[in-house]
Amino acid sequence: MTVAAYRNLILATTGCAVTFWAWNLLPPLSHTFRTGLSLTGTETAALVAAPLLVGSLGGVPVGALTDRFGARVMFPLVSGLTIVPVLLLIPARQSFAMLLAVGFLLGLGGTTFAIGVPLVNAWFPPRRRGLALGVLGTGTAGIALSGYLTPRIHHYDENLPYLVVATALALFAFLGALMISDHPDQHLPRTSAAARPSRAGRLRGTWEPAALYAIAFGGIVAAGVYLPVYLRTWYHLGVTEAGTGAAGCVLVAAVFRPLGGWCADRVHPAVVTAWSLGAAALCAIIQAFDPALNPMGAVDLLVMAAGLGAAAGAVVALVARVTPQERIGGAAGIVGAAGGLGGFLPALVLGAVHRGKGTYSLGFLLLSDLALAGGVYALARMRTAGAAPAGGS
Repeated sequence: MTVAAYRNLILATTGCAVTFWAWNLLPPLSHTFRTGLSLTGTETAALVAAPLLVGSLGGVPVGALTDRFGARVMFPLVSGLTIVPVLLLIPARQSFAMLLAVGFLLGLGGTTFAIGVPLVNAWFPPRRRGLALGVLGTGTAGIALSGYLTPRIHHYDENLPYLVVATALALFAFLGALMISDHPDQHLPRTSAAARPSRAGRLRGTWEPAALYAIAFGGIVAAGVYLPVYLRTWYHLGVTEAGTGAAGCVLVAAVFRPLGGWCADRVHPAVVTAWSLGAAALCAIIQAFDPALNPMGAVDLLVMAAGLGAAAGAVVALVARVTPQERIGGAAGIVGAAGGLGGFLPALVLGAVHRGKGTYSLGFLLLSDLALAGGVYALARMRTAGAAPAGGS
């Protein structure tokens, strides 16, 4: 392995962490916005969902553009452009309409994983890609970073979180422009970027992992967005304590992504995915029985997060195994979009069940069924996919 490979891995992971912090700026402050602007529950949900929706869908064209122009161009460009909506949050926070519009623009920060995957995939040999992509996945801890730091920084000054994140984005964009390098043997195709998502979408190795990633990473996204509500509503925690608990779960999920990728380098990624989703499903069943938070509920939620994180790492390794290098950006964009959109499902299910039944138990049981179905499908249909890792050096 070369120094350049590890340099690009570190830079890509850092870039994802910083941009994901920007992407997740609104959820930790949703309670503040709801109180200050007298928002309804629906308006608050729309405010939280806007960046998530755009960040998920935006990964598709950004991944295709990365296949065409390379990460050296795209990473600094996207990071720099994300500064604009971050700073616009300062004047926009006085109006719901303006805040919602800026929230859509903020979704740009959630697209960078589709840039990092082709960059890292090209620099690492097949036998080490799972671990490398798992390390890249720890950049999603930017969601946890936001959940923990944003409300605390906001406590000192209402504008300070946006200024801190904008500064971090500017520093990374500068360093990325100087230090990120595409692999010298990486072929950047000349075909139209507009046609690349459809080409990636025709691969079997795109849609089946996308469905699995919707369960695994979707669960992690839902934890960052909805878990604070669950902890406040069901366990009566304060706003800060609930945000810290949710951040802890997202952080554990991020830490276990490299473990899932490392295991996927040694065992077929579909097998690792199946076992990890099975563990998450078991924890969801336990949580359906409403255990006391200290310690049973807390341990159960953390183990569930670990299972989802390991599964997410293994699914990304599966994508790298079955997708040619020249299409990996487009495929990563589609898979990442599925993961982000999958974050809507657990939140919607838990919220709807709680409103209708006054309990979260049925929602957790439904989520356990979904995770089990994903695990069974991975084991039955995907364990022979990509007998040898695709493409790369």
